Amino acid sequence: QIQLEESGGGLVQVGDSLSLSCAASVFVFSRYGMGWFRQAPGKEREFVAGISWSGGSTYYADSVKGRFTISRDNAKNTVDLQMNSLKPEDTAVYYCAAGSSLAVIRTTRGINYWGQGTQVTVSS
Repeated sequence: QIQLEESGGGLVQVGDSLSLSCAASVFVFSRYGMGWFRQAPGKEREFVAGISWSGGSTYYADSVKGRFTISRDNAKNTVDLQMNSLKPEDTAVYYCAAGSSLAVIRTTRGINYWGQGTQVTVSS
């Protein structure tokens, strides 16, 4: 069983930056592909970014490509999401997620573990 805990959400202005962090309580964190999803009110949960177990491969949703960066530190069992040039449409609850590999975590079906979520609100 893995426990994922997100931190770093908040209220920001359009164009601001924000960094999210996810801490995983698992002995073999480095065996998991990790990702970030988000869910806006009235919408389905959607994939945002993913990273392979080694950190060598990343994948982004088109809507955040070039603005968001995912990274991980296997020594600290953490995965971060740096969000730049934030837009109102980035407003959502952001969830940390873990799955068996980067290839499968691009959809909710591939996720084995979820965090509780952290709210990000971008005000115009």
